[in-house]
Amino acid sequence: MKVNICAPKCRAIFLLLAVIVSIVILHNMNDLKVRTWSSTIFTQRVSTNTSMHQAVCTYQPLSTEDAVEASLLLDSIAWPETPPSPAPVSLEQTSDPAHSTFTVLPRKGGGQWHVGDQLEVMIKIYDFKGSPRKSGGDFLIARLHNQKLSAGVAGQVVDHLNGSYSAVFSLLWEGDAQVEVTLVHPSEAITVLQRLNQEHPDRVYFKSLFRSGSESETTTCNVCLPPTQQPLCNYTDLHTGEPWFCYKPENLSCDARITHAVGGYDLNITSMEKKLFQSNVNMKVSIRASESASVNVLPNKSGKNSIVKSGPSGYYYQGVWKSLGGTTVRQFKTPSDITQCLKGKVVHVYGDSTIRQWFEYLTAELPDLKEFNLHSQKQGGPFLALDYTNNIMLTFRCHSTPLRITDFPTRELRYIANELDNLVGGANTVVAFTIWAHFGNYPMEFYIRRLQNIRRAVVRLLDVAPDTRVIIRTGNPKELNFMGALTNSDWYSLQNDKVLRAMFKGLNVHLVDAWEMVLAHHLPHNLHPQPPIIKNMIDVLLTYICPQKETTET
Repeated sequence: MKVNICAPKCRAIFLLLAVIVSIVILHNMNDLKVRTWSSTIFTQRVSTNTSMHQAVCTYQPLSTEDAVEASLLLDSIAWPETPPSPAPVSLEQTSDPAHSTFTVLPRKGGGQWHVGDQLEVMIKIYDFKGSPRKSGGDFLIARLHNQKLSAGVAGQVVDHLNGSYSAVFSLLWEGDAQVEVTLVHPSEAITVLQRLNQEHPDRVYFKSLFRSGSESETTTCNVCLPPTQQPLCNYTDLHTGEPWFCYKPENLSCDARITHAVGGYDLNITSMEKKLFQSNVNMKVSIRASESASVNVLPNKSGKNSIVKSGPSGYYYQGVWKSLGGTTVRQFKTPSDITQCLKGKVVHVYGDSTIRQWFEYLTAELPDLKEFNLHSQKQGGPFLALDYTNNIMLTFRCHSTPLRITDFPTRELRYIANELDNLVGGANTVVAFTIWAHFGNYPMEFYIRRLQNIRRAVVRLLDVAPDTRVIIRTGNPKELNFMGALTNSDWYSLQNDKVLRAMFKGLNVHLVDAWEMVLAHHLPHNLHPQPPIIKNMIDVLLTYICPQKETTET
């Protein structure tokens, strides 16, 4: 009889392979649990490696295609090179609006200015010692306005990367037009803002209350958390994959979480860096004109009312927003006008407090649109208003984390993408959303991922119900103080705005350009724009819902 001398060795090899395969399968199962369970617990290892923090805050895209798109978007919004940190060593070396000037350049070809021309302004930036800057990267905004006519338009700023900038304006009305240029941040401040988002995205932190019976605990939560020996509760959304974590309470389970709230701020900034964010010194300060800041604009040479078709999205004239995108903005002057437009409509509003203003405006203006008391949280809702006579329903729901809010029930936290996936849609359904003001302190990858999820949901909705009206409110400039600049600077909002527009370009959606509508208006910038601006936004919104009917000549 032959003896198989390989058998013991082969059995050992097969056993080893089986163990390896089992380990791989278990590892993959654990990975799957992290991705799909809404309240699993896992333990982070403590590491003294500083790069470990970056690993905790890595925002993985959903697919290779998404990763490629994110990379292209990041390239498209790349800011001009700014001074490296920790330079400068003193404030004197940085951009000073008080020493800087702008000059209105003569009309190309000479002669007088006319409606339809392009006005160009040259801006020269100097430091606090009066020396010209030799590099770019400052954040400037500009507008052209006429206070008496309640007219205004945003300008386009071009960085020449050598300490000089151009601002270009479309001349859109007859009469006086005055230039206004503002330094929002010097380039050194942009360096700080970029550093903070990469190194300290958790500088705005959140808290959650956990409660079971008479026992309660509060722990810190965020998109990403610094590694400790404390286990984490994983609240990653099942459908979208949007990440959210809390440190696990010592004595309660992850399922005992009942509220979400902003916890506080940990800014991680040096004393020198603080000097770069001073109101009335170097943050959102006007730059003076070297000569006259205004020009007189004559009627269009052709004698027609033709105006510039490219550049700004619109402008104000006599306090009314006029679109340059081919859509004639209608004026809904009375509650009856608004009611007739919304008759038979269901309007769903999603986002933050800047679009909650739309809900508040409509419920205040329409006497028959009564808000139903849902006993909701005052900031975040949800809210519901009904007009039974005209069959109008208006809802508001805030977007989910990261939401800077107080004591909000976690059961009411809903991602916009998931809400859109629950809509039937159709010709009588309107969806309006915004998402920007709560994302300033995070790396752009996180915001891109959120928008990719929302866009997918919009595409799915329009596929099954192409008549659904989808309207997106962009972000807007705001008043800036030290705290606000470090967590929600206009620079963050501008970068987000660029990504938002690129993300939804080509889809059957409409934009309400809040950025230009605030920038072009004479009222001070505010996170929550004042009523005259909101009224114009509502007119644009309603125009998209009820466009001007074209008349045919007989």
